[in-house]
Amino acid sequence: MRAVVANLSVPRYLLTAAHQRLGGMLSLRDDWPEPALPQAPGWVRLRPELAGICGSDVGVARAKSSLVLSAFYAARHQILGHEIVAVTEAGERVVVDPIVSCFHRGFPPCRSCRDGFPYVCERFDQPGVTGCHAPSLGFDATLGGGWGEVLVAHESQLHPVGDLPSRRAVLAEPASIALHAALHWPRRGDRAVVIGPGTIGRLVIAALRRLHPGLDITAVGPGPTEADRTLPPGPGVVETLAELHGGRVIRPRLTKVPLLEQGVDVVFDCVGLASTIDLGLHLLRPSGMLVLVGGAGKQPVDWSLVWNRQLTVQGSVNFGPEPALDGRHTMAQVVEWLHDPAYPVDDLVTHTFGLPEWRTALATAAAGPRAGAVKVTLRPDPRLPLIH
Repeated sequence: MRAVVANLSVPRYLLTAAHQRLGGMLSLRDDWPEPALPQAPGWVRLRPELAGICGSDVGVARAKSSLVLSAFYAARHQILGHEIVAVTEAGERVVVDPIVSCFHRGFPPCRSCRDGFPYVCERFDQPGVTGCHAPSLGFDATLGGGWGEVLVAHESQLHPVGDLPSRRAVLAEPASIALHAALHWPRRGDRAVVIGPGTIGRLVIAALRRLHPGLDITAVGPGPTEADRTLPPGPGVVETLAELHGGRVIRPRLTKVPLLEQGVDVVFDCVGLASTIDLGLHLLRPSGMLVLVGGAGKQPVDWSLVWNRQLTVQGSVNFGPEPALDGRHTMAQVVEWLHDPAYPVDDLVTHTFGLPEWRTALATAAAGPRAGAVKVTLRPDPRLPLIH
């Protein structure tokens, strides 16, 4: 089959900066073997109709992923792509929950899986019957990924979407991540800030609108959003919100970013840079919550405000059964929202490329707003029609 394959056996030090920019870990293969079905009940073959490019995919392609996370993604070859709308051999269109848990590997449930948190399965590095050395599809070539013509998944990972347009359906996975992040905050107040209104940021805003009608939402960063206002990043956010909401601005003698006394109740940081984490900490009221959404890395941040103002810092990635939804799966809820035309996601998919154009697709996704890109997708098999 044809697939874009990452070869992680290539040492990083052998990749020049130019190679990394061009996706030096990846190559297009026309002869890659189709993934075999695991020798266990319930596994099916899928043909991806459309697959998204995530920030973690760009990190792998450019050898920029966290070195710590190499423990989680230990496979020597990867077929990336975990944001997938696909067609089964029976002709059913589905979106895919990529998480591979104890259940899929054929193990008794670990503590996390038993407690209802399969997305942080403690046997992420043990392949079991799957042969998969990764916590999810799209990070090990054994089961395939969305950037190939065929992958395999367990029927429990599939959520039917019917005739949902392809460009909405492919957003099910990132929208589930956004909903999972939004559910971490039990509403305590009326003001929220979302930093980084890219794909995940805009989907966090959309989830907050559904969960908390009347919540005042400020987006920080470039691009259109469904927030009440959008502000440019930087210390000026503190002054602007103080003027809007009547808070006080307190200026430390030795740092540039002022504090917003009587600050906001929650900040969702969808960027994860030192500057955005620092801004979020300065915007929060005492006992507020900072939710770090998606992936980041090693960042030098002064965490003094966390203990001084008794802030909660909550990491958030992946999704699954949600206690706040009475055990309903995040993706099941998101699929329902995607079928609602009022759910504002129609303009998020800005680019679609074929597999032979994978380098251009990666460069476009990495450039983001500079290329007019929000969500960039790959179309692995042009013989599969897209639904409009």
